[in-house]
Amino acid sequence: MLSSKRILLIITGGIAAYKSLDLIRKLRAAGAAVTPVLTGSAQEFVTPLSVAALAGEAVHSELFDLTSEAEMGHIELSRSADLILVAPATADMMAKMAQGRADDLASTLLLATDTPVLIAPSMNVRMWEHSATQRNLRQLQADGVKIIGPEAGDMACGEFGPGRMSEPVDILSAVQMHFTRGPLAGQRVLVTSGPTHEPIDPVRYIANRSSGRQGSAIAQALVNQGADVVFISGPAAADPPLGAQITRVETALEMAQAVEQALPCKIAIFVAADYRVELPGDEKIKKQAGGLSTLSFVENPDILASVAQRRDNRPDLVIGFAAETEALEENAQAKRMRKGCDWLLANDVSAKTGIMGGDENAILCIEQAGVDQWPRASKAQVAERLVQKIIDHVEKASTAHG
Repeated sequence: MLSSKRILLIITGGIAAYKSLDLIRKLRAAGAAVTPVLTGSAQEFVTPLSVAALAGEAVHSELFDLTSEAEMGHIELSRSADLILVAPATADMMAKMAQGRADDLASTLLLATDTPVLIAPSMNVRMWEHSATQRNLRQLQADGVKIIGPEAGDMACGEFGPGRMSEPVDILSAVQMHFTRGPLAGQRVLVTSGPTHEPIDPVRYIANRSSGRQGSAIAQALVNQGADVVFISGPAAADPPLGAQITRVETALEMAQAVEQALPCKIAIFVAADYRVELPGDEKIKKQAGGLSTLSFVENPDILASVAQRRDNRPDLVIGFAAETEALEENAQAKRMRKGCDWLLANDVSAKTGIMGGDENAILCIEQAGVDQWPRASKAQVAERLVQKIIDHVEKASTAHG
């Protein structure tokens, strides 16, 4: 699939740099030519000799290489590739990219290029969650840089959380998807998924039974058709989609903020969060003799309605989901009108259906033109059907404006 493709691989100085060796093997096995660039700090983790041996090409590391710079070698390097891949991408490199700094070969290549760029972030969880890194991430996304990961897991520093570089096999898949232009190529699509955890006190929370499988399946199907997918997920059990830009959140308030930061987009697909505790306790709620604690609830922000009813930056197509346990069509019809979305996909999640948290779904698709009952199927098949409907909608709209 990558035959004749040239990948400029920039390896920066993170502990995950050792994974770049396996990544080079996989890229070359898929048919790509790999031109490696090592930053000075990357050479503390992997040697130029090992990288060159695996890539089959000389390693580039010095900006002021007189032999190549006589012909502006750094410009040629940056523009002769079909894709620039930064793996791992440290917090420092992300900051340089976001700020337009060019103080070494790697950052100069990235500033001098008009070639597509894909980065695989890797850093400590606190560094990843820091407001400066998240601000840099948003700037890179606005600049058109594609991101894969990071993943959540144990870290070399002993902490746990998002920050681990995606595995080489997943990065390879993202690279392959980049070169696969589908009917949704160029379409920026926002997908929210999974449950949210709304705190009661420091040790307890309320949530729903959602596994996140349907949202993840939809995002993956969109990626497979060439869409640029922003996937905002609560703490779901389902594996995240490969090739999507992933933002992880815990609460509905965090999800609302992430959605706002992800706009504008062409298409938005939402799941809804319901209630949260009005005043979560700072300390664990203790059992009380003679009575039970009383919790007061308030509604979470209505993310679907807020986006569907926007006057500025409203997506061309807004799709919502409605989980009901009774009067499915009646309640869903009312919800679509109340929210203002274009399509509403309703399902019966009462216990007898096994849909909530299960592997299958049965959809009632409601739009202005009418109601369509989709038969029960796997969540992957439901996702494929929805994405095909989106493709038909996009192609019809393109023809109408053409």
